[in-house]
Amino acid sequence: MTDALGAIDTGDTAWMIVASAMVLLMTPALGLFYAGFVRSKNVLNTFMMSIAAFGVATVVWALVGYSLAFDTGSGFIGGLGHVFMNDIGFGPRDGQTIPHLLFFVFQTTFIVVTAALVSGAVVERMRFGAYLVFMALWCVAVYAVLAHWVWGPDGWLFTNGVLDFAGGVPVEMASGFSAFAAALVVGARKDYGRLADVPHNALFILLGAGLLWFGWIGFNGGSGFSVGNQGILAVVNTLLTPAFTLIMWFIFDLLRGRKVTAVGAATAIVVGCVGITPAAGLISPTWAMALGIVVAVPSYAMIMWRPRTRLDETLDVLGAHGLAGLTGTLAIGVVAQKSWNGVGDGALYGNVDQLLWQLIAVLAATTYAFGMTYVLLRLVGWVMPLRVSRKDEAIGLDITEHGEEAYASGEGAILLVQDLDGTIEGEKVRV
Repeated sequence: MTDALGAIDTGDTAWMIVASAMVLLMTPALGLFYAGFVRSKNVLNTFMMSIAAFGVATVVWALVGYSLAFDTGSGFIGGLGHVFMNDIGFGPRDGQTIPHLLFFVFQTTFIVVTAALVSGAVVERMRFGAYLVFMALWCVAVYAVLAHWVWGPDGWLFTNGVLDFAGGVPVEMASGFSAFAAALVVGARKDYGRLADVPHNALFILLGAGLLWFGWIGFNGGSGFSVGNQGILAVVNTLLTPAFTLIMWFIFDLLRGRKVTAVGAATAIVVGCVGITPAAGLISPTWAMALGIVVAVPSYAMIMWRPRTRLDETLDVLGAHGLAGLTGTLAIGVVAQKSWNGVGDGALYGNVDQLLWQLIAVLAATTYAFGMTYVLLRLVGWVMPLRVSRKDEAIGLDITEHGEEAYASGEGAILLVQDLDGTIEGEKVRV
């Protein structure tokens, strides 16, 4: 049914309001997921790095980021026609059946959760203030640019036929490879490799993963911007792919350690959801099931191998998001089917050019995200310290950055009081 504006469909609009709310939930769900992995003295700080994205990313997006992503400009970056939300009203955006304002809201939820994702690389040692400054710059210089490339009306990848249904380029590969750069610039935790890195609350991790999967139904299903076939296909595939990834992860865990781990199960859900994100409305359910199997391989391998290196990319954003998003983006070029998506075929169905352009998108997005993030963090580091002191890192960032504790029985506050009394030295603080 259309309303008085003529092109607005009330059913599509209702679904997009629900989908936007579902995606909005993904950010605190991510905070819960991340918080479960860190030590108890850093729980609040880790969660706050996600919550802060609600403020920083939303403000930057409303002021300038949305315009740079979705206004007509050049192939590389959009124009300034929508700065300060100019010309975004109740009427439909070109070719859509929902209000432009609602499209803006849905896209805002995307940048919020993506900005929060990057924090997983630097938790437990990066200054909160420095991260906020970096996040603001990153939203403009990385996310908005990559979003324009694949979704902007004149983005150079979009105009060359690259397909990205729900964010393989600006969300998954951008966050994963930005996290890689961030881990290199900020450096490892002071005790990385010397103490067991054991999650403090596996239940948080499982609950966070479950809520993320719920939100991902809106994330992918809403990216069809209607209740039409592509959106329905995306919902189905977002159920199937993570389920198959989960079973593959069980098998890998059994082969590796003869036990199925809860942390592994939660990670598998995220990897499967990420893998299907770019392809959700573009491949058949059969291929979505196959993708769930395939995407588990590189991500599991990276997550198992990375702790053996000196790269302290703490919460494996590169493995779970960067590589899984890369895999899903390439899968479009191989198994996309026009009979299912109404858009185009992949190489297996006669369109080799699609695979070529998906590969170009992967190379361009990963290189740009890594390089620009590296530069941004170096710039921020010249202006202010990126890391807390060794002493503050030992006490815990909940106390030193926020003056609070997640658990009343935690040791952070006690140690801080002792330190203020002069009864302990910084190097004697227990971890």
